[in-house]
Amino acid sequence: MAEAFVGGSFLSAFLQVLFDRMASPQVWGFFKGQKLDDGLLKDLKAIMRSVNKLLNDAEEKQIADSEVKDWLDDLKDAVYEADDFFDEIAYEAMRLEVEAGSRTSTDQGVIFLSSLSPFNKVKEKMVAKLEEISRTLERLLKRNGVLGLKEVIGQKESTQKLPTTSLTEDSFFYGRENDQETIVKLLLSPDANGKTVGAIPIVGMGGVGKTTLSQFVLNDSRVQKGFDLKAWVCVSIDFDVHKLTKDILMEVGSQNCDAKTLNGLHQELEEKLKGKKVLLVLDDVWSSDQSRWDFLLKPFKSVAEGSKLIVTTRNENIVPAMHRAIPRNQNKESSPSPISIHRLMGLTEDICWILFKEHAFNGEDPREHPDLQGISRQIASKCKGLPLAAKTLGRLLCFERNAEKWEEILKSHIWESPNDEIIPALQLSYYHLPPPSKKMLCFLFNIS
Repeated sequence: MAEAFVGGSFLSAFLQVLFDRMASPQVWGFFKGQKLDDGLLKDLKAIMRSVNKLLNDAEEKQIADSEVKDWLDDLKDAVYEADDFFDEIAYEAMRLEVEAGSRTSTDQGVIFLSSLSPFNKVKEKMVAKLEEISRTLERLLKRNGVLGLKEVIGQKESTQKLPTTSLTEDSFFYGRENDQETIVKLLLSPDANGKTVGAIPIVGMGGVGKTTLSQFVLNDSRVQKGFDLKAWVCVSIDFDVHKLTKDILMEVGSQNCDAKTLNGLHQELEEKLKGKKVLLVLDDVWSSDQSRWDFLLKPFKSVAEGSKLIVTTRNENIVPAMHRAIPRNQNKESSPSPISIHRLMGLTEDICWILFKEHAFNGEDPREHPDLQGISRQIASKCKGLPLAAKTLGRLLCFERNAEKWEEILKSHIWESPNDEIIPALQLSYYHLPPPSKKMLCFLFNIS
């Protein structure tokens, strides 16, 4: 995956999400309610914190040391396993919360009595899974004896990525006019393929411009006039249904969400959307978890015909789950046709150079720097049509007019990286930044 180029930074951000989830009332309440040993949670958290201290050093060494990169890959797999485990717990906790909110006290009494039935096998499975995750992470910690990674003592600078909003960074953008026109036409089309909401997934690799395209589409005057309600929500790594539902509700005009349960949020959101033509943008989605999609989109059964959903993602596997989760239109008998995926491709080399030089020369005429102009063309061509790579390298060289520095970037061995195309350009900019600025590139990388 493209995010591997900031291995330690990405995993550190992911681990922070897991730390927050492990400390949530949902998880602790579930463990106590099912009489599970919360000491296992504390042990796992301690191991994860020890691993987290090694990430900065591993991040610096992974380019030159393949064993360190393999260690980071194994660590990523273990962290994803832990994430899946807490997904299951969070889902079960949400399900119980929603069911409890819709039952009478008599119903709840029946549930309580039924919960007294043997639960040993489920508990044993959960305990075994937690212990397995902890053992895997402990083995990875022991491998550090061979790798020689150094712990970073003290508070690490936060690498949690910035959320996106519907506001555009630039007054215009390059080479996406046709993409914008195609999506605007789809948005204004009445056809929802037998669903209450028409879905438009925008799929592409990190840095290709999915977020920027969606921002310009949402701010198109035709789109602004075409919908009663519009909402932009940044999803990112943590597909937290409770938080996302609250965010959508606040986007469509609710003022008091904090004290509500998920059941209360769902009911209010359904009422707010009822009969309205809605456009919802879900930016930077990673999860293909069907249960989470089902929960999130339940309130959308009340929207008016012509409502639309834009989803930006690097993971095309989310599309079937999203499609199945959208409520069916009860007034139409026809079966839904497959969703048309809008695959966003890279820019042309000429457009990529225009974007690069705008940032690298900062408004100056490139002809005033003949020794840099030719190099700039070659650097731009190595960005493989990725606007984020062109902008990031341009910003890196913005105040640098030494041709040797530009040549150093152009001839770096990192361009030969066998990983996917976005990695070399962003690795270069990342490792040439001073330490306090590195986290900003992590933020920029995730605006895709």
